[in-house]
Amino acid sequence: MPHRQLIIPLQVDEGCTMVDAVGLSQIADKFPEIDLGDLSLGIFGKAEKSPESRVLKTGDRIEIYRPLLVDPKEVRRKRAEKLKAEKERGSA
Repeated sequence: MPHRQLIIPLQVDEGCTMVDAVGLSQIADKFPEIDLGDLSLGIFGKAEKSPESRVLKTGDRIEIYRPLLVDPKEVRRKRAEKLKAEKERGSA
């Protein structure tokens, strides 16, 4: 959560996937707003496209990413439109 972070050390068996480890961590007990069926996961800041099949390695740190509130592409597009409009007003 934006205001709270929790690190849960966890020992898992060989062959454990990212999704398995998140379930084993019982993080949903501490953050009930997390939807375990719809997670965006990564390891050390790099998003994982297939967390259900990504087998963990020793030392991996799984990160759960919050949904984006705004699409970054949309923000950039709006910023560019605003700058263009300001430029046009300034040159008129």
